[in-house]
Amino acid sequence: MHNEDFIKQWQAEETAAFQGWDFSHIDGRYDCPPPPWDYKAVVQSYLKDTDTLLDMGTGGGEFLLTIGHPHDKTFATESYVPNYELCKRALSPLGISVVQTYENDDDLSLPFGDASFDVIINRHNCFDLTEVDRALKPGGYFITQQVGDENDQEFIERLMGTVYEKSTTHSVEYYADQLKHLGFEILQTEESLYPVKYFDVGAFVYHAKQIPWQYPGFSVKTHFDQLLAYQKEIEANGLIQGTGHRFLIVAQKRS
Repeated sequence: MHNEDFIKQWQAEETAAFQGWDFSHIDGRYDCPPPPWDYKAVVQSYLKDTDTLLDMGTGGGEFLLTIGHPHDKTFATESYVPNYELCKRALSPLGISVVQTYENDDDLSLPFGDASFDVIINRHNCFDLTEVDRALKPGGYFITQQVGDENDQEFIERLMGTVYEKSTTHSVEYYADQLKHLGFEILQTEESLYPVKYFDVGAFVYHAKQIPWQYPGFSVKTHFDQLLAYQKEIEANGLIQGTGHRFLIVAQKRS
């Protein structure tokens, strides 16, 4: 293929439709295995039908619906406007309360009263632990799975020309320590590093466009040379590979 053909092919992936947090468009074209724990099972093990549940940053609500919690006791927040509108269409008619938030560097507040929830879950969304503490009932649980700061670092360094520096404030150790200071008991922590593989450049482009916080300013046009280097690597080896990073914390607020 000529460079013009690659550009056309990859730009089609760059502009392909995406909603919620659904990557089925590239199923079979990349391999990102789940972490060794089952986040859904962990959540369900602490959740009773009588509990009031909050899902922070629910995305399109896809994961939340799999939990099967009574809808009248289920609340969700979402800050990304297209996903919030999707949730209003998909979750609100079921009786799930959906609230829009406005996350920025200065305000990660939760628009709920003190001691509103028995369980607060957060899957790959930012948070303010003092707000989690305020909104959680005594004896309640905070369960979060986060994307670790080493996630995709090989791809980021090669594509964006940056040098990886390990964060001191986005780690399982840091958040566990902060929760302890707030008076929580840490019930479980897990961490996993694992290989992430892409089998064609278009799949990588599609994925990268959905996470601009990892690839700021990325486009096929601005980073074509780097993508072409990925293409040559795939032609030689059948794939490009990086590292996935996830961690899990389960904490209980003391009564």
